[in-house]
Amino acid sequence: MYKKVGGYDPVGMERSVLEFWKKNDVFNGSIAAREGGEEFSFYDGPPTANGKPHVGHVLTRTMKDIIPRFHTMKGKHVLRKAGWDTHGLPVELEVEKSLDIDGKQDIEKYGVQPFIEKCKQSVWKYKSEWERMSERVGYWADMDKPYVTYDDNYIESVWWSLKTIFDRGLIYKGHKIVPYCPRCGTALSSHEVAQGYKDVTERSAVVAFRTEFEGDAKFLAWTTTPWTLPSNVALCVNPEYEYCLGVANGQKYVLAKELIGKHFEESRILKTYKGKELEGIRYSPLYKTCNDNDDCYYVVCDGYVTLTDGTGIVHIAPAFGEDDARVGRKYGLPFVQAVDERGRFTDGTQFAGKFCKDADKDVIADLKSRGLLISAPMYSHSYPFCWRCNTPLLYYARSTWFIKTTAVKDELIKNNASVNWYPPSIGTGRMGNFLENVIDWGLSRDRFWGTPLPIWVCDKCGKTEAIGSKAELKEKCGITGDIELHKPYVDGAVYKCSCGGTMRRTPEVIDCWYDSGSMPFAQYHYPFENKDVFEKTFPADFISEAVDQTRGWFYTLLVISTLLFGKAPFKNCLVLGHVTDEQGRKQSKHLGNVVDPWSVLDVTGADAVRWYYYTNSAPYLPSRFYMKAVTESQNKFLGTLYNTYAFYVMYAEIDGFDPTKVDAKKLKLSLMDKWALGELNALVKKVDADLTEYKLYESARAIGDFTDKISNWYVRRSRERFWAGGVTADKTAAFHTLYTVLQTLSRLVAPYTPFIAEEIYRNIVCSVDKTAPASVHLAEFPKADKKAISVKLSDDMARVIKAAELGRAARNKSGIKNRQTLSKVIVAGEFPQEYSYILADELNVKEVVLGGASDLTGYDVKPQLKTVGPKYGKAVGAIRAHLAENGDAAARLALGGGTYVFEVDGQKIELTKDDMLISTRGADGYSVESDDEMTVALDVALTDELLKEGCAREIISKIQAMRKNSGFDVTDRIELYWSGDEFVSDVFRIHGERIAKVTLATKMCGSADSAPDAERADVNGHEVALAVRKC
Repeated sequence: MYKKVGGYDPVGMERSVLEFWKKNDVFNGSIAAREGGEEFSFYDGPPTANGKPHVGHVLTRTMKDIIPRFHTMKGKHVLRKAGWDTHGLPVELEVEKSLDIDGKQDIEKYGVQPFIEKCKQSVWKYKSEWERMSERVGYWADMDKPYVTYDDNYIESVWWSLKTIFDRGLIYKGHKIVPYCPRCGTALSSHEVAQGYKDVTERSAVVAFRTEFEGDAKFLAWTTTPWTLPSNVALCVNPEYEYCLGVANGQKYVLAKELIGKHFEESRILKTYKGKELEGIRYSPLYKTCNDNDDCYYVVCDGYVTLTDGTGIVHIAPAFGEDDARVGRKYGLPFVQAVDERGRFTDGTQFAGKFCKDADKDVIADLKSRGLLISAPMYSHSYPFCWRCNTPLLYYARSTWFIKTTAVKDELIKNNASVNWYPPSIGTGRMGNFLENVIDWGLSRDRFWGTPLPIWVCDKCGKTEAIGSKAELKEKCGITGDIELHKPYVDGAVYKCSCGGTMRRTPEVIDCWYDSGSMPFAQYHYPFENKDVFEKTFPADFISEAVDQTRGWFYTLLVISTLLFGKAPFKNCLVLGHVTDEQGRKQSKHLGNVVDPWSVLDVTGADAVRWYYYTNSAPYLPSRFYMKAVTESQNKFLGTLYNTYAFYVMYAEIDGFDPTKVDAKKLKLSLMDKWALGELNALVKKVDADLTEYKLYESARAIGDFTDKISNWYVRRSRERFWAGGVTADKTAAFHTLYTVLQTLSRLVAPYTPFIAEEIYRNIVCSVDKTAPASVHLAEFPKADKKAISVKLSDDMARVIKAAELGRAARNKSGIKNRQTLSKVIVAGEFPQEYSYILADELNVKEVVLGGASDLTGYDVKPQLKTVGPKYGKAVGAIRAHLAENGDAAARLALGGGTYVFEVDGQKIELTKDDMLISTRGADGYSVESDDEMTVALDVALTDELLKEGCAREIISKIQAMRKNSGFDVTDRIELYWSGDEFVSDVFRIHGERIAKVTLATKMCGSADSAPDAERADVNGHEVALAVRKC
């Protein structure tokens, strides 16, 4: 009836399950089976397939998979379309590397068309590895028909969206200071810049500018970018701050009065001025880069200057800073750009051909040689680097196409507030703060491999138009046949302007983040087709990615949806923390701590990795990932669950138990059965509610705790019911209870650990119920039977379990083995008397006595140095001595929630429970353990009768081990031969019947000495010879 269950082999089991899923197309079947059900929409953020997947991607796959699985089992229709992010500079850089070329000029020499074809091939470099990893971890998404951002249908939908935004007047071209990568030769958007910041320590410069003010006073300015000094055209002060004329080292200097002490150890202030009094003062340039007729090299005023760092005077280079450019426009300053688009100093400058950041040291050395450098302190700050090629970014003046996101700032903030962020602090903090300071989106990129910006410009009158579809392109440009929507193909598409000029496409491509942010509609080629599908699935009920996507994919999704549809594109967003190594360090090739997913998946299996991620920490916190932690998590839950399942199958097969032939309503359930079923239904209720609210960690931990209680309390306490001979009503109740627990648990854990859930379900459910769905993932998520939940029963059993734990601890303290029967246990605290028989059996005692245990308890108390030391210092020794003498009084007061107050050497001391290390000790003949609510005292006095009963239990254990080592089945009957001293003979005389019953011995003979295969053992100081024969 049941498939035999061997040892736990997760990798082999999961491979078998994968074959079953593939053969029976279970994923698509799970969607088809819910056709017509309530729609639950999930958006899959597109990865880039030209990079290998790592364990961080396993995390995102794991977290994104559980919620769609859950809602599918709840009867909802959950489409899951996989996607690939295929455009952008990372692809271009990979191709450049493969072709051994460098930069835009080399690409143009190679040829744009063949370069584009190479990009198409490159994006799929690791596609098979991504698909294999996704399949292996049980990530279910439609990878046969994914959305691909370079596909013409996808691009056409993107064009439609851009035309819609353009026609609203929200796309414009502007000459602005933008973050710019000189290696990639293109500007970056604010959300791209946010992903590339690094903490760096660089040399800054405090520079003296010569003037004729007050004779020969020098104005001091501080800069963190010395390379911008050759482009300097002005000095800026804050009009409201106080500045001073000071003397230091025999030279007069002008700087903020508040900051003079930071730059000179000894100085004397001669005069003070308001910043506005300095406006217009002329100075000698450090480098002559302006034309003679340019009006520049004088002091200007603006409120953006602060006194946080530096000198209170800022040097102005309008080409390399947004504030600088604004001040430059305000004063009509010349625009000097001594650095070209590749980040190199231009011809005619002193540092021609040098990369600007590399020239910092040369500028500093030059100024020092001319006596103009006051100091060059090291400065630690956060600096933006290109997220694609790791080059330091420059703030550079360029003509760029922008989306006017500032026009919809209020809508963005309102729509962000409509999202349920997990954790909420992302919405109000990281994302909320970003939106409060939103700037216009730099849309265009001066590159090749990307969605072409669909804006045509007249070469005569400058008129601009956006084209929003392939049909419109072909009609306007007179194109017959098809045309691919990529460079260079669309670059030759022109048409006549109404003025008689020629409309040509602006040459840029768009930010690839716009591509990924368009996936809600572009994945379905909306609005050109699938309008009904889009409208059913928009906005998404659920999305999830790592925290760095807050200012990446999450942001672009929100902006585009707000511009097009006026609302947020997702309702719930689970933000994930990053995966680190065991020490909490970010995984990187440089540190050599990157974990290959297959090094774990091929050892522990996928369920173990999934379960570790769900239970290690809340999803939004960093997750420390290392093999030992995964293995420990696996053993604790999956190993326990599997062993419980194996136990059921073994005994259900022996007795031929078929749950479909049992009328559950007629079962006479034991107290333990009712407790197990009550806890099960309470768990179902909690997990259902938690997953609905995206509480993955809390629900998974609850499942783990329940599984442990079922194995180590219910099954262990019920073993003899399963071992009993024949098929009794009590055994049937036990079997049906454990079956109900396991089959419900298989459906409950299916979204978390889909492989072991399938294994258990198919073996214990499908094997006996031919009407059941063929897969656990086609079955319904369990519903809680609220009538089965008893809060009183749950609370009462929790007290029994607590008393058992304290009792076991007391036994361990005494050094007496668990198999040694004791006379009694005394329990003080709230305890259900009617459950005394359970505790007695669990602790192997004859009697449970309620009350009075506290009278047998004493306490040893020491000061907790972590808290007492800082508070009382040298008095710790006297405190320790006092507590040694007064431990009982101190502990009883502290354990009751009070504060123990006393004096040492005239000093008042106040200690609570947190200030004490409290250990219990029992009266003579007792071993005691306690916590805040309960005290348990074991009577450890041993009589001859108790010793013989304990010896009998030890002998049973030895015989069972011999049965197992001999390869006997659990149902095999045996003949038992024994011999020993008079004490052992008494043991067999008094307890022989129980020994025979438990070990399935049909015959017992006191003649083991003559048996050649007899094993001799020391049992509690008595030599016993034992031999077993299978009947």
